[in-house]
Amino acid sequence: MENKSISDIIEAYLKEILGDSAQIEIRRSEIANYFDVVPSQINYVIKTRFTIQNGYLVKSKRGGGGYIRIERVNLLDDVSVLNSLIQAIGDSVRERDAFDIVQTLYEEKVITRREGDLMLVALSKQTLALDDSKAEDRLRARILISFLNRLRYES
Repeated sequence: MENKSISDIIEAYLKEILGDSAQIEIRRSEIANYFDVVPSQINYVIKTRFTIQNGYLVKSKRGGGGYIRIERVNLLDDVSVLNSLIQAIGDSVRERDAFDIVQTLYEEKVITRREGDLMLVALSKQTLALDDSKAEDRLRARILISFLNRLRYES
């Protein structure tokens, strides 16, 4: 049996709650109590697993009636979501984050497996192979944003 981290378990739980719904609202403290973890663990899971790159928007309201809203988004049906994704990429993107974006595009059936494989090859460290990792991340961001802009006009 595979050993899962508590972060993996919390992520799976939140995705199960989300199910086929477009969004959920949760209270961080309730989820933390349920899993007997500190609330910052819930923040970590949401910040790292429910990102725009992975097809989610997260909004939160602090205070007594505060909540965290996790919303599943269709990456290319909504121009503002695509713009948010491009903004999140910015001028530089690490290989892992670029791969997460391509994986999400594939899972959302925006691209085929073959298109995804070609994108991954173009974005890989082996292909870019620059001696300067910062320059490599900047080049990867430009290529990925070009892909996304092209997809926007095809869909």
